[in-house]
Amino acid sequence: MQFVRRPDLDAQTRISIVMLAWLYQGVYGKMTQIAARYRISRTFLYQLLLVANLHLEVLFSDEKCLLQQDQHRFHQLILLLRLEGKCSIPSISTILKTLQYQPHSVGYLSNFFHRAGHALPSTVSMASKKVGFYLSDEIFALHTPILVTIDAQSTAILNIELASDRSAQTWSAHFTKLHDHRFDGIGMASDRGKGVVAGYQATCQEALWVCDYFHEFRDLFNVLHQLERKAYSAIGKEHDAAQKWERAKSAATFDKRFQQYHQASQACEQLMTQYDQLDLLLQLLREALLVCSPQGKLRTREGVRSELTLLVTMLSEINCAALSTPLKSIQAHMDDIVVPFAQAEAIYAKLLAVVPRQPLDFLVLAWHHDHLSYQAQAKLQHYHQHERDHWLACAEGLLDEEGVALKTWVFAQLDTIVRASSLVEMVTSFIRPYLTSCKGHITQEALNLIMFYHNHRRYKSGKRKGKAPIELLTGEALEADWVELLRQQINRQQEATLNACEPARAPRQLRPTLHGGATPSAVLAGQAIFDTNASETHPQQRVAQAA
Repeated sequence: MQFVRRPDLDAQTRISIVMLAWLYQGVYGKMTQIAARYRISRTFLYQLLLVANLHLEVLFSDEKCLLQQDQHRFHQLILLLRLEGKCSIPSISTILKTLQYQPHSVGYLSNFFHRAGHALPSTVSMASKKVGFYLSDEIFALHTPILVTIDAQSTAILNIELASDRSAQTWSAHFTKLHDHRFDGIGMASDRGKGVVAGYQATCQEALWVCDYFHEFRDLFNVLHQLERKAYSAIGKEHDAAQKWERAKSAATFDKRFQQYHQASQACEQLMTQYDQLDLLLQLLREALLVCSPQGKLRTREGVRSELTLLVTMLSEINCAALSTPLKSIQAHMDDIVVPFAQAEAIYAKLLAVVPRQPLDFLVLAWHHDHLSYQAQAKLQHYHQHERDHWLACAEGLLDEEGVALKTWVFAQLDTIVRASSLVEMVTSFIRPYLTSCKGHITQEALNLIMFYHNHRRYKSGKRKGKAPIELLTGEALEADWVELLRQQINRQQEATLNACEPARAPRQLRPTLHGGATPSAVLAGQAIFDTNASETHPQQRVAQAA
């Protein structure tokens, strides 16, 4: 017998058939009458009854699977595993299977994360104009560049996008998008990538560009490490030559090995001298680049330029050929290197107009030691904290009741001085484990999820401890944890999408049959990303959703 699909049997008709069959169960001849009335086979009729019983059992049974008992917690679990635990999707699937959660397929999880990321934006939007300092960088997923821009003060990711290239035009569109979302960059710090620098300068022509100190002086410190390795190697060779000299038996061998020891000793002494000189000068270089002097004065642009010029001259006098290339680069980029100190001069003049000079110098010193305390190891950290408290006490003694408010304001102003883009390197290192877990096959939706998680998670240590980047950016406290906020954001986006498409949608109808062989639990799980109101829905509506 050949079975054909009946287009005239719509959803409402099938519900009527099931209701009649349910009422007349056990009555002799009624199933045949119903089948004849609707011109259907009894096999199809019993199939409808079986599906109806199955759905009612799933909806009203006390022995529900873990997902149906608490779908919200299930979604929390997989989000925590993916974002907090940085687990790959196959690993999450294995964990769910071991814990007997349904559904646990890789396909379901991939689709879930894709839909969640699709409901999130790739750029933060502000209700009003926000002025800030950008830190920008690019990382790669396989050979595809990912453009990242964060806010220097809050470390919030402002824009993250999977780009086709990293040209100036692409970066310019990246910064234009930030401007369209009510961000106004007063400056940007980055490495010397041609695309990012040209794109920023084309978009924000009057804003500052700050070169990253790590990239500017990295080659000098690489030479220091090379000299250190060579010096240790020369010490070993000198020691071996001395032992061979001591074991010499004949006079000729004695003289020969003495000459070898003498040459090894001279080479060792030269390398050690070069290392010591370079190490000392680089220590002076670090101090010259600090914003604050030991006397509590903010360094000026011309003062730093003079110190750097002198240090470069002294470094060039070290008899080391490896130093010539990095020194030429520093001399060529001197104007870019001193840009942050021009910003420091302007800020100091602004502070001096409000705070008297002596207490201001005390507050600058307190800020300086407070800043260094977060970068120092344990012993030095205690030293810097003690110095900070000492200079704060001196300033508060001169400022009386206004001390606390002025201290907060002065610290906030000094924090706006940017000398490096190292914070964006911290953010990109936060993203890299996700690239590893997906073997570089990242999507924009996945990047949207990562950005939302980073912006809404609270720091567990450091100067931003207990605060989320988005809180520091907007100044508004978060009302819930990031998982709950993510659920709310996704639900709002889904409701907006549904409302926009509502006129074109057909009226909702009940469908008692399952097509494609999907299990009831899988259908229920796929009806929405987050459905916290499922327990409050009318039974007929829940049957419709299950169908």
